[in-house]
Amino acid sequence: MKVVILAGGFGTRISEESHLKPKPMIEIGGKPILWHIMNIYACQGVKEFVIAVGYKAEVIKEYFLNFYAINNDISIDLATGAVKILAGKQPNWKVHIVDTGLYTQTGGRLKRIRSWLEDDEEFFFTYGDGLADVDIGALLRFHRAHGKLATMTTVLPPARFGRITFKEDQIVQFHEKPIDGEGRINGGYFVLNRRAIDYINDDETIWERAPLEHLAGHGELMGYRHDGFWSCMDTIKEKSILEELWISGKAPWKIWE
Repeated sequence: MKVVILAGGFGTRISEESHLKPKPMIEIGGKPILWHIMNIYACQGVKEFVIAVGYKAEVIKEYFLNFYAINNDISIDLATGAVKILAGKQPNWKVHIVDTGLYTQTGGRLKRIRSWLEDDEEFFFTYGDGLADVDIGALLRFHRAHGKLATMTTVLPPARFGRITFKEDQIVQFHEKPIDGEGRINGGYFVLNRRAIDYINDDETIWERAPLEHLAGHGELMGYRHDGFWSCMDTIKEKSILEELWISGKAPWKIWE
């Protein structure tokens, strides 16, 4: 299976750093948050990624083009220009970086990568700024058991996010960021059938609005309850908290060796 990761937004709420790089490339413990997210999937056996880029796409492309040099020791013969990558961790990942436009909205970015997916293919889908110790295998089993088009991982965080109304495991309403929102929210970490993309109109479509609302209204959106760790990185304060957790050696999302 593939993981589609949204990595093209402007990151305006963390502009202190995103004016230099796209938000998924902001570092925690010296590694981009995108690297952390990919490790969450890869250590659970999902190692093919489609990264939907836009703003400062060249930063992400350069990182992966130079991935081995950046993440391992190297020897360079300046007389010949020969470069040798020394022994180190070399993940068996396949990474596709797809330019989905500078101003494209979240739904539009997902729609633009549709050609990278097979008919009726299941795939994981998440944002490039959220960390969680999600059990990916359990999430996928839940999705396959209910047979609907979409599964959203739901979490219990700050009330400033969209509120979800459940009927057992089925999401019957999705409210985008209500003023009085309470309860579980969209934590990202979706599993989708390719046909869920049919709910997206064009580049201007915001995934978290009409598509999710219509999927819920048609009974095609189910909620996987994740009660473990989850955090987004929207602000410098949130970045600092994640950094402190990483430095402490007790980062809950670090489920890989």
